[in-house]
Formats: sequence, C-alpha cells, structure tokens
Amino acid sequence: MYTAKINELLKQYEAVISKPNTVSEKFYNGVYDRWVNPVLTRDHIPVFWKYDMNPETNPYSMERLGVNATFNSGAIYLNGKYYLVVRVEGNDRKSFFAVAESDNGTEGFRFWDYPVVLPDTCPEETNVYDMRLTQHEDGWIYGVFCSESKDTKNPDLSAANAAAGIVRTKDLKTWERLPNLKTKSPQQRNVLLHPEFVDGKYAFFTRPQDDFIDTGSGGGVGFALCEDITNPEIGDEIIVSKRKYHTITEAKNGSGAVPIKTEKGWIHVAHGVRNTAAGLRYVIYVFATDLEDPAKLIAEPSGFFIAPLGEERVGDVSNVVFTNGAIVNEKNEVFIYYASDDTRLHVATTTIDKLIDYTFNTPSDPLRSPDCVKQRCDFIAKNLEFMGK
Repeated sequence: MYTAKINELLKQYEAVISKPNTVSEKFYNGVYDRWVNPVLTRDHIPVFWKYDMNPETNPYSMERLGVNATFNSGAIYLNGKYYLVVRVEGNDRKSFFAVAESDNGTEGFRFWDYPVVLPDTCPEETNVYDMRLTQHEDGWIYGVFCSESKDTKNPDLSAANAAAGIVRTKDLKTWERLPNLKTKSPQQRNVLLHPEFVDGKYAFFTRPQDDFIDTGSGGGVGFALCEDITNPEIGDEIIVSKRKYHTITEAKNGSGAVPIKTEKGWIHVAHGVRNTAAGLRYVIYVFATDLEDPAKLIAEPSGFFIAPLGEERVGDVSNVVFTNGAIVNEKNEVFIYYASDDTRLHVATTTIDKLIDYTFNTPSDPLRSPDCVKQRCDFIAKNLEFMGK
C-alpha cells in the first residue's frame, strides 16, 4: 500500500507514541517530579500530516509539509482523559493548534487526525499561538491565545502587533470565535481567563506591554474585569505580580497556567524573564492570590519554580522554559506542562498538598543581597540547632 520508507516511518511513529515515561532519578527537590522524556516532540506528529502517503504522487517518499516543533500547550482534564491544545509550528514558521490526548497525562499522547480549525474572522491575523484553556463556571471551555499581525505602521518586517484572541467550545472540536479582547494597552500577550466570575463579571489576567517584545511601561501580570465575554473589553488593569529589579521577573513576566483553586488561595504557575549576556532567560515561578479577591497577592515564593536543565537548555530558543497549561485530576495530582526552548513539551508532576506547602511556606525574596544572606544564615542556624550542632 505504501512505500517501504513510509511503512518504516509509521513504525517509528508508533514506537515514539508507545514509549514509556518514568520519573527522573537525577532530579529531586521534594516539590515536584520531572519526567525523563518529553511528552510531545515533532516526532509525535502523525506521518500523514507531513508526507504524501500515495507512492504515485510521492515516489521518493518526500516530506511535503514539515513540522519544526510542538510546544506551549493549553491543558484540560475531561472525562478521565488528559487533553493538550498544542502549539505546533510548521517548517514555514506558522503556528497552529492541535489536540493531543492521553490516558495518563505523562505518556502516550496522540494527536487527533486533524488540527484545530479556528474561524477565520481576522483578515490581518498572520499567526496564532500559546492557548490557555479555561473551563469556566458558565459551562464553556474558553481558549485565549495570542493573535499576531504585522505592524503595518512600521516598515521593519519583524514589527508585529499582539492581541488576545478568544474562542470557546464544548468539545474541543467545534470552536466559536469571539472578538479579540480590547484593552488600553497597545499590546497584549499571555492573557488568560479566570475560571470563575468575580463580582458577577468575567475576569482576565493580562500582560500589558508597549511593544511586541519589550514590555516598556508594562508592570507585570495584570488583572481586570469584563462585563460581556461576547464583546470583551476591559479598562484599567491592576498589577498583581510585579516586575522587579534584579529578580527573575526583571525583564517581563506573564501568566502561565490557569490559576489552580486550593483551600488557601488561587495558585498561579507563571513565567518570568530576565536578560543575560546570552539573551533572555525564561523560568517558571509561582504566586498565590486571594480566593475572594483574585487580584490580591497573598504569597510569592522566592526565585524560580522550574528552570531549564540539561537537554532542556538547547533548542530553537535556548535557555527557556514556558508554561501555559496545567491539570489537576480527581486524585489532586497536578500535571504542569512546560515547553523547553520553543521546541518540545515536558511534564512535571506534584500534588495539591505539595504545591500549597511550597507556595505558602517558601520564604519570599528579600530583594537585596545583604538581606538574602541574613535570610539564609537564619535558615542555616535553625537547621544546625535542630541537628544538635
């Protein structure tokens, strides 16, 4: 039916899909487990997405539509299965969304036969990516993503405009496109919808910025309310998690996964960026906001939660980890899906209890070296006293 090479590729694909995953024995911090294998790579893309399977029209078994990367994935748990809405980047640099499904959340992710087809309602839109999935109390599943278009006022071909696109669905198959979110900020990336109404309104966590890459006057992770999701518009944004000098959020920061509701507060798994001699370094950090007032910061552990390690540091955009999806199952197990280097997707697992412990019992950043030294010395002194030294 197929050429020998296509049959070989099909066997290789099935081997990738069925490869078991295990918790890394090389990494331990007591907070979460890292898993050895990425949960998704470009090798997880179905062969028939890339190759013409017909030997008459493809006698040399050539790849016709290549895929470069699978990363930055929204995540949701439905009917006992784990679903990722993945950013897939073709060799042509265009990104699109595709659903991958797994029975256990750490391995065996298989893409559905077709990518997600979004309603094409924005003629100026060139690229879409980084969808956050929110299972809202209004009964819809919302996807909020970056809608990118060329900045026609700037002759620089890399100049772009970023807006928050919004879609909704009931089954991850049929998607309704809503208008893009309107804000006072000229650019918006890394926007997500809070899963519950706040004061009877829809609530968004935002990342206001003046430029496509640089935040400019943008001060961090914002929060604002919206009256009507079908005509989404917000006013002033309250900055919840601020950018701070000489920290992991110095250059910029933004929301990651949809906030996780716990008995002590909403736990946010976000990303922070600082500049280095080698370029921007992206890490993942955690903060918590009040259950009744999600704009009120109540805990902010010091430093990063996840940073790129080993092979995670090498890829298309090196020294980067980024998340926009997490899942909590009925056992209160937490699956944090994070990409490395805009190339592949990994998973780290923990529990709600551990995440609460980490978030509310880890000291905050004193912000100055002398104070950090004092903090660590006090910590050491308590340990030495406990150890009887």
